[in-house]
Amino acid sequence: MPALIFDCDGVLADTERAGHLPAFNRTFAELGVPVQWSDDEYRELVRIGGGKERMRSLLTPEFVAANGYPTDEEGQAALLKEWHAHKTAAYTALVDAGELPARPGIPRLVAEAYVAGWQLAVASTSAEPSVRAVLVHAVGDDLARHFTVLAGDIVPRKKPAPDIYLLALERLRRTTADAVVVEDSGGGLAAALAAGLRTVVTVSAYTADDDFTGAALVVPDLDHGPGGPVTVATLARLLKEDA
Repeated sequence: MPALIFDCDGVLADTERAGHLPAFNRTFAELGVPVQWSDDEYRELVRIGGGKERMRSLLTPEFVAANGYPTDEEGQAALLKEWHAHKTAAYTALVDAGELPARPGIPRLVAEAYVAGWQLAVASTSAEPSVRAVLVHAVGDDLARHFTVLAGDIVPRKKPAPDIYLLALERLRRTTADAVVVEDSGGGLAAALAAGLRTVVTVSAYTADDDFTGAALVVPDLDHGPGGPVTVATLARLLKEDA
């Protein structure tokens, strides 16, 4: 049977504005980093794949010198590891508190796909503990157990590189002819397309202005497709149409 591969942030839940941004800013405040990202600033930062990579963008020579941070690569890597671990804990606490409900249609489509025998996976550049926390809260413990989770630094290059989706195909033992991706951003779509995968885009809070050229289907959410909810039958048709 085919595979259904979800991105996490912006797809399983609208996590960026309600989860990642406040978790980053809480981390900066608690660790004494003199930064608070605004909503507009973070809208641009989400184009950078990976939380550590977004934090790394702060470490300009001027910022490092002004705040006495390490100048060597090893020292900066250790600093980013500390920041990111703190941020992951802050983010997971928000998820556990129920602050990030599933996006419309996610529990329904996952349940339909499982009953129909589809393989289920999440492919994300976010930290694995964060991804698993969102997944469990979005679809429940029982269905979450049936997912293959690929996340974080599991591949050398993050989206928009295709690495995470190529790994997903390898792990699931699927080909591009029998797998569908659900993404929410232009960068995520680019990664999926570069891996040769048909992609449904569910536009999220920060991605309305992204370029979705090449997507098989673009919808506001999975409950509101052009002919009604996006279903397993919808996905099967997309695979057949592009075969």
